[in-house]
Amino acid sequence: MSLYVIVCFLVLAFLGMPLAFSLGVSALAGLWLSGIDLLVLPPRLMNSVNSFPLMSIPLFMVAGELMLKGGIMERLVDLANAFIGRVRGGLAQVAIISGAGLASVSGAAVADASALSSTLVPSLEKQYGLGFSTGIVAAAANLGPIIPPSGAMIVYAFMAGSSVSVGGMFMSGVVPGLILFCLLMALCWLIAWYRDYPLAGEEVTLQNIVKQLRRSLLVFMMPVIVIGGIVFGAFTPTEGAAIGVCYALFLGFFVTRKLKLADLPQVLLTAASTSAMVGAMIAFASTVTFLFTIDLLPLRLAGLMQGVTDSPFVFLCLVSLMLLVVGMFLESNAAYIMLVPLFHPIALQYGIDPLHFGFIFVLNLVIGMLTPPVGVVLFVVCGITGVRMGELVRQSWPFMAAMYAVLVLCMVFPAVVTWLPERLGY
Repeated sequence: MSLYVIVCFLVLAFLGMPLAFSLGVSALAGLWLSGIDLLVLPPRLMNSVNSFPLMSIPLFMVAGELMLKGGIMERLVDLANAFIGRVRGGLAQVAIISGAGLASVSGAAVADASALSSTLVPSLEKQYGLGFSTGIVAAAANLGPIIPPSGAMIVYAFMAGSSVSVGGMFMSGVVPGLILFCLLMALCWLIAWYRDYPLAGEEVTLQNIVKQLRRSLLVFMMPVIVIGGIVFGAFTPTEGAAIGVCYALFLGFFVTRKLKLADLPQVLLTAASTSAMVGAMIAFASTVTFLFTIDLLPLRLAGLMQGVTDSPFVFLCLVSLMLLVVGMFLESNAAYIMLVPLFHPIALQYGIDPLHFGFIFVLNLVIGMLTPPVGVVLFVVCGITGVRMGELVRQSWPFMAAMYAVLVLCMVFPAVVTWLPERLGY
């Protein structure tokens, strides 16, 4: 039965049916072939999305969209430029800093890619050309799901169940995110030095740094309040996301004064459409997972893995290789929803820390967002800037190599991921 479901899904997805509906039709076919009463489908669909923690996903999306519409990018760029100034590759490093700052308030790579492409690429192109400029922006946008808050980590924690908390997943990304940020900054300097790009930016002055810090202080209070409150137990992730929405409205209307009432319908529509897609995938995938469970697929898969190797590290390598291939062809949300319920229990049987495995899983699929042929960040950047896909991929590979280096580091040294969550009690 599991084989029928998997084959049906792959065929429908290959024929171009939206992934959520491919999952739904596959689940329906699996129920019919197994002789299970089809009336089990509606309550299972409803119960799978009738979840208070899942409300944090659309709320964080609304908060991120409000911050983008509210003129946050200008303040992030000005602050980054005040610190970097006239150094080799300075404008490229400003883009990386802006991406990291945006990641701390949005948590979504696609939204960050859209914002960075439309605001930074015109200036970057004058210094570095279109290819390298778009490669920088794509890499900076990919910090979104790694630096908390992260929509991908919320989905992972929900699909993994009670053994993984959202706050713990958020904290697992802090140290690797900082390491990746430093690597990307160093790469920008090294490539700019190798290609002899001209100096750009303003001179660094204490007066300008203080000025930009004052302008941006309220902006950076948002991740401190929201993430800090979640981590230290002041409120749940859903309540934190709602506070983030209120804070973003306050900033947009009264601080930056760039947010207009006319922007709200588009913000809500964008967040609703993305949330509906994720919700539909979760609903249909719950039925597929149910069929896999009664077919004993997780147990069979665990037995197969343990028959191949009894080493946790080798298991991590095998999962990473599989996710590398999956990320090339499958949208990341679909991969979380379909594969986490299968592989997370197996990781626990190997004795792997659930937060460590969760971050490795997320980072693999985040890298997949920069990997053709279905790298969604690549498509967003190409669509906005007009750069050719081949050129963007060619310019992005050094940054992808840096991401793989962080992935290997986290696999070899689990403490890079688990040290901070353990210190905070996760």
